[in-house]
Amino acid sequence: MKKISLSKYTDFIVEKTTELLNIDSPTGYTEEAAKWVKDEFEALGFKTIQTNKGGVIVNLGGKDKKNGLLLEAHTDTLGGMVATIKDNGRLQLTNLGGMNPNNAETENVRVVTKFDGIYEGTFQLNNASIHVNGKYDEEKRTWESCEVVLDEDVKKKEDTEKLGISVGDIVCFEPNVRVTKSGYIKSRFLDDKLSVGILLGLAKYISDKKVTPKRALYAHITVFEEVGHGGSGSVPEGCTEAISVDMGCVGDGLTCTEKQVSICAKDSGGPYSYEIVKALVTAAKDSGADYAVDIYPHYGSDVEATLRSGNDLKHGLIGAGVYASHGYERSHRDGAENVLRLLIGYALG
Repeated sequence: MKKISLSKYTDFIVEKTTELLNIDSPTGYTEEAAKWVKDEFEALGFKTIQTNKGGVIVNLGGKDKKNGLLLEAHTDTLGGMVATIKDNGRLQLTNLGGMNPNNAETENVRVVTKFDGIYEGTFQLNNASIHVNGKYDEEKRTWESCEVVLDEDVKKKEDTEKLGISVGDIVCFEPNVRVTKSGYIKSRFLDDKLSVGILLGLAKYISDKKVTPKRALYAHITVFEEVGHGGSGSVPEGCTEAISVDMGCVGDGLTCTEKQVSICAKDSGGPYSYEIVKALVTAAKDSGADYAVDIYPHYGSDVEATLRSGNDLKHGLIGAGVYASHGYERSHRDGAENVLRLLIGYALG
């Protein structure tokens, strides 16, 4: 099979991923990002519906309505929530999803109050001045040993409360998006906004090429994946298969790189459908996608939540290789393009 050029669509993926990364959307605070997703798919000519939970389901067309394929990605991210307003006016947080204080330290944050606007601050170790804190190096970074230092003139708890900040307010961490000349994409929360961008790229390809998939094809952009129930329910009628399009892991013991599409054979939830793994490998070979097959020991996906909610589906997991997962993540435009190439070969071929 001749390898088709997808550079135009990869450019589109990177552009849209960058836009979405710059919209704050930690789990539980996804309304703006979901609206953006809905508007972007509709601008490409596709019908969407918004679930009661807040996710977006997109109908990408297709002929066989009894053998549908559902592609799942998520736009919710890691983040924080105000747990306590301390006596000094600073904020102790609790995590949303797997946000880790070890790699969140010194990051700029936005505190989204329920009724009184947004305030900026920085997530710091308690007593963060090295010239003052003689135990700086020894301190274990935990949610209790770190705090948000607000960029407001607050000296006590009452000062912070007067701003309208209260327990339960959302705290968004700065993504710090950067795309290098060499094609690397660096940002917090590539998991899983890069995959949302890839599914938009697939939708644009279908629209531009006027392709009608052989079987009904849907996308579900979920909003509670990071806490384990994003893909629960909301499966369109007639779907017999679901594939989570999430990040591929890059690290010791794995073969995937940031420039490849990863096909997951097994994660912490158990093996993926062997039939689907084989079919994905075949589609990768046939389409010319650079791929790797790996096992992720500390990973769970949307599609497993879909199965746990009682749906009778075959399931799989793919994604662009991402290094430093749940930290300051890095992928590459080639990885995004290889995911798109595989999806075109698998879902449209």
